[in-house]
Amino acid sequence: MKILICLSNVPDTTTKVKFVDNNTQLDKTGIQWIINPWDELALTRALELKEDADASVESITVITVGGKDSETTIRKALAIGADDALRVDADPGDAYVVASQIAEAIKDKGYDIILCGIESSDYNSSLVGGMLSELLNIPSISAVSGLHISNNEVTLDRDIDGGKEVVSAPTPFVAVVQKGIAAEPRIASMRGIMMAKKKPIDVIAPQSVEVLTEFAGYELPQSKAACKIIDPENVKELVDLLRNEAKVI
Repeated sequence: MKILICLSNVPDTTTKVKFVDNNTQLDKTGIQWIINPWDELALTRALELKEDADASVESITVITVGGKDSETTIRKALAIGADDALRVDADPGDAYVVASQIAEAIKDKGYDIILCGIESSDYNSSLVGGMLSELLNIPSISAVSGLHISNNEVTLDRDIDGGKEVVSAPTPFVAVVQKGIAAEPRIASMRGIMMAKKKPIDVIAPQSVEVLTEFAGYELPQSKAACKIIDPENVKELVDLLRNEAKVI
């Protein structure tokens, strides 16, 4: 089986976010870019399956829609263990653009399983996986927390209210994965980092795709109020603040 992992190139989750151009653009100065955490877990699970002889995983490919600056993140995925990579040389303007570019790039490549993280940690739109399955006209399974392959049969675990659902699916399909798909993301070894330098990244020319979403502006959340320290003996003041200021009682 051939597995494809869709990667988002996102700012490190500890990044102090700033905006420019009248709060219409992200200030990318000094940002450390990483693999989207949900995509990293999807890659980890794919690697676990490749190491399992019963799963018969032939290859693992990663794909990103982005400029040349995203290749550092792609190399991280190759260092972790992906076999090769695709980069669609386009600005990921919105979820529709990303899904359309990926669909066009892979439509004839014969991937059996396509894994997408449930959302990217920057825009949190949760749209690309579902759009991609529609554009490719193949099934999709959402909220996947487990993926198992044995004797060419694929089963998936889905978290549902009060329990877990186990489903099977014919290949090819898109699985939108969430927390639980792998316990911890895999860390690249020194050998993996050295080998990644020689692994191929196939750069694909973008298609003409209409951007359907316009970002009018961004707003930072309001700063938290200063911490108030109450004398432990002054219960009356504490209750008053909780009731009239914090409004939690």
